[in-house]
Formats: sequence, C-alpha cells, structure tokens
Amino acid sequence: MSLAGEDYKLLGVDLSDLSRLEESLKQAGLDPEAPTLLLAEVVLTYMENSRSDALIQWAASSFSRAQFVLYEQIHPEDPFGRVMLQHFSRRNSRLHSLSCYPDCQAQRSRFLQRGWEECSVLDMNEFYSRYISADEHHRIQTLEPFDEYEEWHLKCSHYFILAASKGEELARTPVFTKLAAFPVNPAPQVAGIISASACSVDAETAGLRRYGHRSALIKPHMILTTGGFGEHDGQHRRLHELHLLIKHQGMWRAGSVHLEEPGDTWDGRLFHTMTCLSGNQALVMGGRTSPVNPALRMLQLRFAESRQISAMGRAAVVELAVLRHVENPTGPRWRHTATEVRHQGQMFLFIYGGRSAVQPVLGDWHFLHLEELSCVQIPVEGPLPVGRHSHSACSWDGGVLLAGGLGAAEQPVGSVLFLRPTERGFRWQTVETQPSLLPRYSHTAHVHDGKLLLVGGVWLHSPSVPGVTVIDLATGLCLEYQIDTVSLEWPLMLHNHSSVFLPDEKELLLVGGGGNCFSFGTHFNQRPVCLDLGSILAGH
Repeated sequence: MSLAGEDYKLLGVDLSDLSRLEESLKQAGLDPEAPTLLLAEVVLTYMENSRSDALIQWAASSFSRAQFVLYEQIHPEDPFGRVMLQHFSRRNSRLHSLSCYPDCQAQRSRFLQRGWEECSVLDMNEFYSRYISADEHHRIQTLEPFDEYEEWHLKCSHYFILAASKGEELARTPVFTKLAAFPVNPAPQVAGIISASACSVDAETAGLRRYGHRSALIKPHMILTTGGFGEHDGQHRRLHELHLLIKHQGMWRAGSVHLEEPGDTWDGRLFHTMTCLSGNQALVMGGRTSPVNPALRMLQLRFAESRQISAMGRAAVVELAVLRHVENPTGPRWRHTATEVRHQGQMFLFIYGGRSAVQPVLGDWHFLHLEELSCVQIPVEGPLPVGRHSHSACSWDGGVLLAGGLGAAEQPVGSVLFLRPTERGFRWQTVETQPSLLPRYSHTAHVHDGKLLLVGGVWLHSPSVPGVTVIDLATGLCLEYQIDTVSLEWPLMLHNHSSVFLPDEKELLLVGGGGNCFSFGTHFNQRPVCLDLGSILAGH
C-alpha cells in the first residue's frame, strides 16, 4: 500500500520485515547516501524487542548520514509507571521495550550497541523546561485553564526523546551539544525502608478514594476528610460528602457526618485548607470548584460531642457539624497553606501562597485574626521567599515551617523556610539542610519532636519517587526513607493526598491521593495506608 504526491510518499510496510521495507524504500526513490531523518513516535515499543532491535541496527547500517529520533515510555517500575502499563494492557497494547530498556541510559546503550555513533536521551520534563522558550511556556499556559501539574510532570517523566546519529556532519549539530549537557539529579541516598500496609477498615472506603481533599485529626483517633474529587456511587465527580474515620479497638471504622442545619452543605471544593482550631472547630479556606471558579467563602465547622460506639462495635460514630459561611478576606486562591501562629498572646492563621484563576503563582501572605475572622498587618522581616503553590506548612516554635512547592517557572522548590517569631512580628530565615533537600511539591508535612516529616509529593529528574523525608531541625540532617509498598495491591500515588500523624502510635495514616491524567485516566489510592515511623523517629 502506498500514497504518493509531488513531494510526499506514504508507504504501508511491516517494519519487522526488513527486506521488504528496504525494497519498498528503494522503489520509492530513497537515497541512503543523503542525510536522512528517521522519526519513531511510540512505534518501536509495540514491536517485540528482537524485531525493534533489528530495525535499529538495520537503520544504522543502511544510511551513511542519519539521525534517529525516538519518543517512547520509560520507568515502568514506579507507581505512575504501573498505572501506565495497566492502561496499555487494558487496550491489549503491550509495551515490549520496557522489559529490557526501562530508562534513558538503557535506551542510549541500545542504540550505541547497534551501530549508532552518537546518542543522547532526556525525559520530557527536561525537554520542556530547557528547550521550550519562556514565551512559548506562557502561550501554552494561556491556551486553556490548567491545574493538573502533578499528572503533567509525572507523565513527562515517563516519556523520553532520544536522538541518535551517524556521520560526522550530523554528530556535530548543535542539538547534540545541548542534549549531552543535561543535568539529572542523582538518586537520594536511602537511609532506610518504611513498610506500608493497607489499613483495616470495617466499612466501605469508597468515600476515601479521592484527591485534592483535606484530612485532619479533629479528636484523638477521629479523622475528618473534606472535599476533593473522587468516586461516589460508581461515578467520578467533585465530592460533597464529608467522611469520618474513627479508630476503635485497633480498627478504623467509617463514621457518618450529619449537618445540624439541613440547609448547609459542602460546596464541592478541592485544593482548599482545613485548619483545626481550639474549641472543637475548624476553618476551611480557599479551594476551587474548577480551574476558573474559586471557592470564595470560608467555612466554619463546629464539632458537637460524638456518640459512642455500641457495645457490639457495629454502630458508627456520628459527628454533628454546623457550617457557617464567612466572606474570605484573603482573596480567591487554592493550593495554598493556612497555619496557626501566635503573636502578642493572640492566635492568627498565616495564609501563604497558592494560585488563582488569574495568577499561576501567588507569593503573598495574610494574617487572619481567628476571633474576628479579619486580616491584620503584622511586620515580617527578612528576604522574601519565592512565590509558590502546592507547598507544605507546619506550626513550629510559635512560627511556621514552609517547605517545597511549585514555583513560577513550573519548577519544584527545594527550600525549607522558617517564619520565626520576633518581638515586633516575624522574620523569614532559611533552614539549611545537609544534604540539600531535593525540590518537590504536592507533599504533606508534619512536625514531631523537633523533626520535620515530608511525605510523598512529586520531584523531577530523579530515578526514584519521594517517600518520607526526615529533617532534624536542630542539626539540619536530611534523611530520605523509601516506602516499601510490596504488600499493597495497587500503585500507591503519594500526591494530591492527605496524611495524618498519630503521635501516640508514631504512625502516619495516608488518606486518598491520585489524580486525573489526560493520557491514562483517573486513578485513586484504593484504601488508607498506614506507615509505622516508630523505629525511624526513635533513631534520630
């Protein structure tokens, strides 16, 4: 089969039949001595490795001056890679090359061992950040509303572009000089392994298959989860249902949440904050219902006394709540943080960063007086931090610890900052870590006994995925711990999740997580996951 125009010829040939391929190209008038570009966009991986290897070697031997550009998948071993493989498996399109060539280095060696003189490979995160101009970045960002950074970066880290060449002229073209100079972050040194186990829950946990939500320990062994996008009655949608988990006799049980006033309801927001305050209440701020529709009101949650579990241990605890709508004085934002601080004997909520429908990154902050629910001016000294969203913030020593985030250039931030209380107000200062913290975002964080715990998230240009990072705030020692998920039946996606630290048990409960990948559909963590940090925290 062929289609020919004045300066274009399209041939239908089985690429694994090399003799027929060569003959068809010869009949079409291809000159093997002329500079030739061979472009394969997700083609070789659908072929058996022996056949695709033979095709690569045939191309090297058949053309005297050629470039071979390849775009395909890599990294099948991590959680997103498993989701990717499952997607293609469901479509009966097996990715053969990943078994033998799972990363960029293996793909580069593949070409060099089969007759190509030069070969450079980079993942698509590197390509996008280094070779696409700032003006083009801006043009792309303004084409349509976009708020799926995690899935974009994860998808790009699992695809690569390769350029192999032979012939002196092509080997010296500028593209190879640039490609060879790309830096890649080394894999972090692993200090230990943390085992992950699916939590035993005595009820259906479909309500916790969500992302972009928030979870908080509202009372000992009682966790409230609000908002997000998730699964309800077999459908994927923004969630209006509040979810309650109660631990009783070592078992997490799903409770129900009833609103005291029937007219009150959750508005389906996600990427908000929920801060538990004294007096059995919490304050919900910001969030969005779509990338162009921010949630404009604060929600004030008040928790009544809970009913007790029956003697048989079967009746769910019911938590009564009242929602009071209050105007948000800090302006529309989501992917921000809200943290309690104390100033001159009064409590404030420090709201920092985030993004809005107009500004892709916010770098401002506000102090919200918790009794009056209005913003006040408090002096803040020191160098201004770079704007960011999807960072973490924790109360510590009267101030706020700020870590990571995604900056204005859509690059993760690697700094840890302390908003330190002073006599007049507060002062920004940098927390030095050794080794340096790998830049990350979309993680969660907790402080325990002078140690900052960073959980999950997304980082770029590293062959591993984030687990739990422990930073000793007294010494700056920064240790990375991998999470062993071998006991889980699904890929554990630690972004857009929430986590709750249980100080008595020294356990982390991971709730929800996942995202909506435009290539591979929506994926959720199936059940809450428990991480036992006892041995790690005891060893510091």
